[in-house]
Amino acid sequence: MNLELQARRQIELDLRVALAEGEFHLLYQPQVNLTSGRIIGCEALLRWNHPVRGPVPPSEFIPIAEEAGLIPAIGDWALRRACHEAAGWRSDVKIAVNMSPAQFKNPNLPHNVVLALAASGLPAERLELEITESLLLQDNDTTMATLHRMRELGVGIALDDFGTGYSSLSYLRRFPFDKIKIDQTFVREMTTDADCMSIIQSVIDLAHTLRMKTTGEGVETVQQKDSLQVAGCTDAQGFYFFRPMSGKQIADLLAPGANRETAA
Repeated sequence: MNLELQARRQIELDLRVALAEGEFHLLYQPQVNLTSGRIIGCEALLRWNHPVRGPVPPSEFIPIAEEAGLIPAIGDWALRRACHEAAGWRSDVKIAVNMSPAQFKNPNLPHNVVLALAASGLPAERLELEITESLLLQDNDTTMATLHRMRELGVGIALDDFGTGYSSLSYLRRFPFDKIKIDQTFVREMTTDADCMSIIQSVIDLAHTLRMKTTGEGVETVQQKDSLQVAGCTDAQGFYFFRPMSGKQIADLLAPGANRETAA
């Protein structure tokens, strides 16, 4: 236990240095419209390349960053960087940025979003903020007020990993999300487990009724892609289409004359 605590403490210290020294970078995973096959957006993914340890998995360092109170600063950096890079992409491609519940504790969050958009020149309608259900369990009224403020700015809001946490239909009634993201744990087993397929179909039908788009995450096979399309899912992302890539690679992929269809 002592060794584990020391290791976590060292990661926390290294994270503080990483933020100051610019050791973080973003990769982007394209999101594809299942009807047209065109890229309609990219999700920004935070990565850390430690100078000694090499790449550190997000599942290892993000929880420690949250406990250490570093996520607001790291999240603001990621937001600014993602907006800056996306501003140079094709004008119909959105950028999706994950938001931690810790960031919503900052009353200046809407102002920080405005600053990121203004500095990059990215139109608000091309930014989509992804939140998880865990956020909605906190100080609900304040959280909802912040989400509505974001919506007033023109920013899209997506509910990520739907169905894996404390799912409540009251969330969908209280706030009109633009998109529901279907977690990869359901997508992974949808072609072999009838119950998973039934859950996915129910989520998609509900989203359509509420005029929300749906994105299937973690698509790795043509069978999963076809099943989502038949079920009426709007968009999808996963290794079947594209693996995460750098902002430069995304820019090249979206450049005029480049292949705009999926890499599958």
